[in-house]
Amino acid sequence: MIQGFSEQTKPLTDYEDKVILPLIVQGLHGKVGKSKAITNKAMCSALKSYGCKIDSPRIRKIINHIRLSGMVIGLIATSEGYYIAETRKELEDYLRSLEGREGAIHAVRKSLEKQLQLYDK
Repeated sequence: MIQGFSEQTKPLTDYEDKVILPLIVQGLHGKVGKSKAITNKAMCSALKSYGCKIDSPRIRKIINHIRLSGMVIGLIATSEGYYIAETRKELEDYLRSLEGREGAIHAVRKSLEKQLQLYDK
């Protein structure tokens, strides 16, 4: 779990693992290419229409689980939503985007570590 986000990042529940996860995986397999992207909000609405109890943060957690487990190969996300990359280049571009975000988060952490020292003065 991530500190400050314990509810959103807790492990999948049995319900999420056995009911929601298979539905999301099945749905994502049809989302090849940016033109077929599906947003978190649309996923939530679709699942709720089937009577599933789910919210946006938990969808993100399930997507993270899917990616880490390799259940849907090439699953990327943009402002258009989640979809499967059609080409190697598309996946490489997404990886570069992730590296940039990692760098930005690292820079903020380093800056705040320096600022933390000001509390000791």
